[in-house]
Amino acid sequence: MPVDHPSILDIAPVIPVVALHDASDAVPLARALAAGGVPIVEVTLRTGEALEAIRRIRSEVPEITAGVGTVTVPDQVTASVDAGAQFLVSPGQTPRLLDAMVAAPVPFLPGVATGSEILAVLERDHTDMKFFPAAASGGLDYLKAVSGPLPQVRFCPTGGITPDNAPDYLAQPNVGCVGGSWVTPETAVADRDWARIERLAAQAAALRQHSSA
Repeated sequence: MPVDHPSILDIAPVIPVVALHDASDAVPLARALAAGGVPIVEVTLRTGEALEAIRRIRSEVPEITAGVGTVTVPDQVTASVDAGAQFLVSPGQTPRLLDAMVAAPVPFLPGVATGSEILAVLERDHTDMKFFPAAASGGLDYLKAVSGPLPQVRFCPTGGITPDNAPDYLAQPNVGCVGGSWVTPETAVADRDWARIERLAAQAAALRQHSSA
């Protein structure tokens, strides 16, 4: 049976997505996000430093919820949980990957882009999903269209989300949060400009209020 978890979608209006090339950047990055009011981060498996980064964040920045993204095969589910990941995100899903994520002791956001993919996840009694790639898959129009027949599903749209269009996404009743890398831009991470990331996090944290205004 699926494990009952609190929703990752309710922690912050934006889940920052970052690929870390140096695990030593993980702790100052996480502290900057938390200081800016965004206590969550998704570290992608696009680099070999991701799991070590998660271990360091879990050890030294307990105030932030640290998850692993770009999970594509079952073995990565196990490795991510063993490293301390508090949630998992996939760009898509297959029956085997869904089996592994459902069995994992942490929340997860499986990637979906079509009605059939949404139904496949719903068959596992799971209603929180990642809509990816959001802009290329229909964006706001698609989310509005599926809200009628599938009102129980909530999404984290990712892919093509910007500070300019994020409020429009967040205003949709079936959107819990959005995902994006603009809060943790590669240039800021490379320069170790943690003050800039803190400022961007503060702007991201204010998006929920703006979308409801």
